[in-house]
Amino acid sequence: MKTKRSVKWLHGCLTALFVLFAAAGTAGAFELGVRAYAWFPDLKTSEIQTIQNAAEGTKIDAKDVLGVGNKALFIGEIYGGLGKHHGSFTYTPVGYSDDKIIPTDITFNGVTFTRNSSVKTEIGYAMLDFKYQYDIVNMENILAGFSFGPMAQVKFSTGETKLNAAGGTEQKKSFSSILPMVGVGAHVGLIANLLEARAQVTGGGYGGGNYAVEALADISVTPFPFVDINAGYKAVKLKMDVNDYVMDQFLTGPYVALTVGF
Repeated sequence: MKTKRSVKWLHGCLTALFVLFAAAGTAGAFELGVRAYAWFPDLKTSEIQTIQNAAEGTKIDAKDVLGVGNKALFIGEIYGGLGKHHGSFTYTPVGYSDDKIIPTDITFNGVTFTRNSSVKTEIGYAMLDFKYQYDIVNMENILAGFSFGPMAQVKFSTGETKLNAAGGTEQKKSFSSILPMVGVGAHVGLIANLLEARAQVTGGGYGGGNYAVEALADISVTPFPFVDINAGYKAVKLKMDVNDYVMDQFLTGPYVALTVGF
């Protein structure tokens, strides 16, 4: 069921992206491409908690208590632009798993896992992001080029957390979250079309327990026509309190990417 929802959401985003550029209809440069990332984030924060029958479970530090650690993440992006309008769809699968002898009793989804028992943890979710930017400043045809403008973003996250004890006790919790975000984006051409830089920062949410902040900056070099090599830094802070499930994660680290587009 979660896979079907993700596919429908992906189809909707791609349709919206196509309609956006078809409707823009303004004179200007057209761009379209794909980008593949290898991201190496440090898992700064990873806390999970469940609520069962109005009773709060243990606030679990997934790093210290459950043993989950850093892992490379692979990201796919489709982007396009027409004149001052730019849009992208990004798919980020996130998965952490580990086995550990837990140092303390923890209660997850109404079930207690006892101290000194072996617990296998799986935290898996996907972030699907749709971004739209409108350039209020666009000097791409002047000197090396520069553009800057406000950005709107929708972040859809869906996944599942599962704890499995060696004795056979298993509990899992599914979750889905949609967060509206706003921010700004900038692009600078450093050496005509050979060396470029970009930066983006967005944030938003609702209530006190549902929000996200995301930022990235990179430099790209164009060794061949239609091919860019990117190197940059990305940070994502994601907090959700949905479906009687609370998750707080902060990932930050460098990435490399390969872009093919025109």
